[in-house]
Amino acid sequence: MDRASYFLRRLLLVIPTFLGITLVVFGLIQFVPGGPVETAILSMRGLALGEASPGATQDAISPEQRKAIEAYFGFDKPFSTRYWQWLVGQKLGMTMESYRFPNKNSWELIRERFPVSLIFGITGFVLSYLVCIPLGIAKALRHGRSFDLASSVIVFIGYAIPPFAFGMVLKMLFCGTTEGLWDIFPVSGFTSPGFDQMSLAQQAYDIFHHMFLPVLCYVIGNFAVLTLLMKNSLLEQISRDYVRTVLAKGGSTRRAIWGHALRNSLIPIATGFGSILMVMFAGSVLIEQVFEIPGMGRLSLEAIVGRDYPVFMGILSITSLLGLLGNILSDFCYVIIDPRIHFGK
Repeated sequence: MDRASYFLRRLLLVIPTFLGITLVVFGLIQFVPGGPVETAILSMRGLALGEASPGATQDAISPEQRKAIEAYFGFDKPFSTRYWQWLVGQKLGMTMESYRFPNKNSWELIRERFPVSLIFGITGFVLSYLVCIPLGIAKALRHGRSFDLASSVIVFIGYAIPPFAFGMVLKMLFCGTTEGLWDIFPVSGFTSPGFDQMSLAQQAYDIFHHMFLPVLCYVIGNFAVLTLLMKNSLLEQISRDYVRTVLAKGGSTRRAIWGHALRNSLIPIATGFGSILMVMFAGSVLIEQVFEIPGMGRLSLEAIVGRDYPVFMGILSITSLLGLLGNILSDFCYVIIDPRIHFGK
């Protein structure tokens, strides 16, 4: 099988895989307790969710009222009809009205959060690779020396600290939440009041000012894994026979490492390249919660907690497609880094 046929087949497999993912999740949310029908029934009686027993809730309304509520949310139709309506009629749920925000549909809510997560995700992704790949190379070339040992201590300390806990510490130290400490960065949010009236340079600085600490927490979370993966991969390639062959033929160590070993050592790192398609939605829910960033991660959490299934399914459909396409992009990166890779039997 040549490369073109392989990638074409992978693209075609995206369709049934996506349908399988959404079908399973769509089926699960139809039967979990606390759905929109139950929530609407409790709201009609002025009860907070969870304050009444299920039996009392059933007796509080008539069967006709319950059927009317089910018809309003579309639960009176067969499962296959509801799924087809979500998939085609409502365009992957993007045109469905949010249960928590009655005047907005799923796409409008996602579109509002998209720029925030795009800046947060891509900045953290790029910085992670820009820092970790050179650091991993430097550790491999100085394996066992003082630089390698000292940097390993820092890397493992950073890896051991949960990002959300690290974020809370940073807020206490640099956001003025603790008396007597530095008040350098904003406590929360993505922009300052009056952002629209700022110049372009002022807007860029304001975003940088708000996102510095959250992005730092995001990078710390990926720091150790990428650094050690790069180091171990390069060390493995340096010990290969082809590197010794280059040296035996009179090639310099620099040429053997930078011209041959480095390129092959990037193959495991290419596994994460495809995730660039998902970084605007992945982010970190906990970091967004700590710094109160209105991003996609926080929106997905709010949709799950608030049983806002239209928004949750809209986010799921986009992240599923991007994840599947990201896997194909990772394979494409393999081919670029190492042209010897083929996909035959």
